[in-house]
Amino acid sequence: MTKIMRGMAALLAGISGATDGQGGHRHPEGRGPANSSACNPRFDPSARMGEASPMRPRCPSSDHGHGPHPDGRLRDYGHLWRPVAGRHRRRTRASALVAPGVSVSRFRPLFAACLLLASAHATAATPREAVAQVADTIEEAYFDPQRATVIAAALRADAAGGRYDRYANPQDLATALTTRLKAEDRHFNVRWSDAPPAQRPGPGPGADPARTNFGIRRAEVLPGNVGYLDLRYFADIDFDDPRDPARQAIDAALQVLGNTDALVIDLRDNGGGSPAMVGYLASAFVAPGADIYNTFHSRRGTMSEAPVSAHPAPRTKLPLYVLTSGRTGSAAEAFAYTLKNARRATVVGEASGGAANPGRPFPLDDGYSVFVSTGSPVSPITGGNWEGSGVQPDVAVASADALRRAQQLALAWLVEEGAGTAARWSLDALTIEPPAQAPAAIGALVGQYGVVAIEAAGDGLQLRQGRRPPLRLQPLATDLYFIEGDPTRRVQFERTPAGEVAALEVRMADGNVARHVRGPNES
Repeated sequence: MTKIMRGMAALLAGISGATDGQGGHRHPEGRGPANSSACNPRFDPSARMGEASPMRPRCPSSDHGHGPHPDGRLRDYGHLWRPVAGRHRRRTRASALVAPGVSVSRFRPLFAACLLLASAHATAATPREAVAQVADTIEEAYFDPQRATVIAAALRADAAGGRYDRYANPQDLATALTTRLKAEDRHFNVRWSDAPPAQRPGPGPGADPARTNFGIRRAEVLPGNVGYLDLRYFADIDFDDPRDPARQAIDAALQVLGNTDALVIDLRDNGGGSPAMVGYLASAFVAPGADIYNTFHSRRGTMSEAPVSAHPAPRTKLPLYVLTSGRTGSAAEAFAYTLKNARRATVVGEASGGAANPGRPFPLDDGYSVFVSTGSPVSPITGGNWEGSGVQPDVAVASADALRRAQQLALAWLVEEGAGTAARWSLDALTIEPPAQAPAAIGALVGQYGVVAIEAAGDGLQLRQGRRPPLRLQPLATDLYFIEGDPTRRVQFERTPAGEVAALEVRMADGNVARHVRGPNES
């Protein structure tokens, strides 16, 4: 488009007899010069690099238009520093292309025709031009200046050698660059979109996190009084707002689970989010002031993941299990890594994705953008992080089996500590291998037991009582079953000395028993 506009300028210059091709570097959102950056007044620009405050990033110097978020808070693990200004982009105004003293209005029809032609024939940047922009951005923004120089130089050398010339489709080029860069940092990601900038999909859960319940998919109590929290992303918390909705949501979920004897936090489908939630949720399980939180290091300084306001009532002795998979990434990994190394949680499942270094996407020309890591976390416990290697599980199982295994671990610990019948029966349902049952043996149990009916259901049995929904029975031993989904209720069949089924008992973990003699309902 710019080349066509310059061609128009030459044409107009020929008509007017003079040329003037000035353009200007503008903020991509039109808010002033791109090099006008200033620190938020709540920070001390002279702060030393080693002084980190909880969730309050230092800003020692300007950063060519990609400094901290205007409110000064760490917004998102995927966006350690939200942009105040984006990547510098060259904008050329039509009025700047016209020779001095020549009215633009005289050539409006010509401009309109040229713009129509431009929209029909404009092409994206060549692969080498796109790679050059990606390399420049990495060199300027990546948190490690020395590595940034090496990565950028290698990219430029690849491009100069023609490695990317074959990618005529910009999507294919973006994929190739992402694949190439992932080996350097798992957060690197190049994207391309032909949509107008304002219409391009942004990162994160969406414009309104309330629509996704701030990442909280499920909060429930599993059999044996084991809590379960399914968290799909870590929502941002504004600690300056006492009624922040994300904080209220996670507090409500923790309150629902507040009387459980153990807790499983499921991060298998959690790709990351805000360090504010990472620190706050971690503080719900450790002593106040515990030195466990990551410190982020960037070109600007350091910042701690410790929450500004910790959870008011941490459960420091609650058995805690964190589920991970290869999809667990970024902030979700930070949570698992922190509590694992603090010996506060048992990680169950598969190694996580290995994306430790947070950052943000930088918009480039011609529809491209590149996600660049602008910071790197360091654990006070390990002195490192999980970049590349991922968070390794304490108990390695396939991610699909992680919840069941975590339940077994939690219930076994509770039983060992003297938990009651409900925990023991729940553990039995997860661990006892049921005996093989012949169809004839199953059929012998089918029949009426007063107000209760035992019916065949597929290759098993179900219990029905009046108009209530039927309850599927799962075998534990010969003539002993539990209610599917509720192992704290069991069904025990009784036999005569001759081996005939005479009655059944519905037994509850709290000690209650209901006995039903075999035969028709005579009530």
